[in-house]
Amino acid sequence: MLPETAGHHDRTLMARRQGTSAKKAGKEPAPPEKHDIRPGQSLELLQELHILTRDGKLNQDSRRKLKQINHLYQFIEPLLEDVRRANRSITLVDHGAGKSYLGFILYDLYVRQNREAECRIFGIETRDELVDKSRDLARRLGFDAKSFLNLSVADAIHADAIPQQVDMVTALHACDTATDDAIRFALMKRARFVVLAPCCQAEVAAVLRRNKGKALASSLAELWRRPLHTREFGSLVTNVLRCLQLEAHGYQVNVTELVGWEHSLKNELIMAEYKDLPRRKPAQRLNDLLRMLGVEEELGSRFFTPPEERLIRNEP
Repeated sequence: MLPETAGHHDRTLMARRQGTSAKKAGKEPAPPEKHDIRPGQSLELLQELHILTRDGKLNQDSRRKLKQINHLYQFIEPLLEDVRRANRSITLVDHGAGKSYLGFILYDLYVRQNREAECRIFGIETRDELVDKSRDLARRLGFDAKSFLNLSVADAIHADAIPQQVDMVTALHACDTATDDAIRFALMKRARFVVLAPCCQAEVAAVLRRNKGKALASSLAELWRRPLHTREFGSLVTNVLRCLQLEAHGYQVNVTELVGWEHSLKNELIMAEYKDLPRRKPAQRLNDLLRMLGVEEELGSRFFTPPEERLIRNEP
């Protein structure tokens, strides 16, 4: 490099460094990109949930999480509006709440901005430390209509703190059978809406694996003979059984993508609304599928259907 060119390079580099230092010293951190944050969304809450950093930034993982939860909110908001128009009060129970990302954002975006509605959101979680942290955060943010119960789903069904009937049940990535427990809870509580984003589904795959030798007598077993296919097929079958179970109890079911596959591999969204629809055909198909797969004995009680007399009475 020629001496004159080198001197110019040094001065340019120094100016850039000084400019960077001045920005750090004299300016507030840049806010998150507008398309990442919904209008009216609490930045303080997003920071407390560690979705935003303390200087108001999003990293790649937190942007993906925020996109997923905000996208789920777009599905849930119209359902909450339907409930509010019908009776002006809303009771929502979120199972497998974890750190309660979904529950807090539902409260922030809907309850806080619709104060005329009587809303109550319950977060159900078994881990003590997560329940304690969520309670503390709700208290500090003034989210008075949000409660956290340190309970299993089975115990929540009979908990005095939860009304006998609820309007909506949600479960975002509740692991393995926790999604099935949330469905049982919704059926027992006669929920109008059920919104599920299932996580890992290991139980059905494990049962298929245990019964593989007996099942291989049928060519159908080729669908899950190999270990990778057992896991993938087990996951698919689990969600099909869940949909049939909801239909067998009178629900209208829709299955869609939560977000694009580039954002999450746990991407299936099951949405159900109680419509008192005919139950006999989905109940029959559910039981037929359990028999066909050779898992009826082990899984029949989990994917239960209404008693026969109710199926007959409900026929058009």
